[in-house]
Amino acid sequence: MPASSSTSLPLDSAPVSNQPPDNTLPPPNRPTPNRLKLTYDIVMIIAISIDLLLISIDAILMSSFSSNAAGWLSISDALNWYQNTLHEPLRTAGGFFTLFLIFELLLRWAIAIKQNVYYRWFFFPFVHWYEVLGCFPQLRALRLFRAVIIGRRLYQLGYQVLPQPWINRIRFYIDLLLEELSDRVILTTIQNFRQQLTDPKTHKSFIESTIARNRNEIEAAVLSILRSELAPKLQELTASSGGGSILASEMGNAIEEGLANTPELRRYLRMIPIAGSLIESQLQHVGHNIGENVVYALNKRLLDPERLDSLMVAIANGIASIDTDNTALDTLISSIIDDSLTEFEAQVKVQQWKHQEMLHL
Repeated sequence: MPASSSTSLPLDSAPVSNQPPDNTLPPPNRPTPNRLKLTYDIVMIIAISIDLLLISIDAILMSSFSSNAAGWLSISDALNWYQNTLHEPLRTAGGFFTLFLIFELLLRWAIAIKQNVYYRWFFFPFVHWYEVLGCFPQLRALRLFRAVIIGRRLYQLGYQVLPQPWINRIRFYIDLLLEELSDRVILTTIQNFRQQLTDPKTHKSFIESTIARNRNEIEAAVLSILRSELAPKLQELTASSGGGSILASEMGNAIEEGLANTPELRRYLRMIPIAGSLIESQLQHVGHNIGENVVYALNKRLLDPERLDSLMVAIANGIASIDTDNTALDTLISSIIDDSLTEFEAQVKVQQWKHQEMLHL
């Protein structure tokens, strides 16, 4: 018994060794928000907002526009005092804050590597590209991205960073910008497509490829229409009291009239002694009955469900196999394409943001 138990171990482990190695990467370990992290995010969004505010004020006050405005308002002395007294300390403080941001960015990078936040250790600067570029003095305006992202994260966690009317207004202008940009792109694409269709070769190639790719769908659609529309109408016409009988009567009348208007037949029948006149009198009636019987027989055979379905399949197959080198077909498809593009273009030109503004959304 011990021997059997010892030999079972290789048997159990053998299938495991035959499996291909699992090269899939482990999922990233996303840190869950805690009170300390939320507090730090709030402090950073306040510090970055103050830094951006001071940078904006300093840039405005150090511009030539402020000098001209101060001369016009007779406050040049106050502006000169700021430029000579406060500008350099604020600039130095901004430099120290930039060094702090660089140190804080490197520290968060190290923490992300330790906690396996991303799949690769070098993903962090690519994900936080705006923070890396925001460390350069010329690109300090990119720090606004971090403030926005921190505010968005706090908002997703349920913290009201901005008043709701402000958020609604920001969303409205973002949707407005995205809608206008997407509309311009779509309208340009439509115009380019129209321009390409003016080329006869491109137009013919487009029609041929479209029909060739959708022949099976065309056949299925035509067959569905025939089965749902044509077959019931024919069966209803046959089942009705006057449908088949009217056609049969007309066929019988036509044969009877044809026999009556054939003088050669009457002449030959009169050459038969005694029975000729009797045959002539009955021949038209017999022809009428033959016509009616032929129509009834054709209706019974052609409107048989199996034969009718085979006929509709053949019709649908023939329509789907239509030759694309057809002027009428080319005109029809061109008209459909042009109408579709025109309708789509008109729909794109409708500015939805105006309706939202009217509804105060």
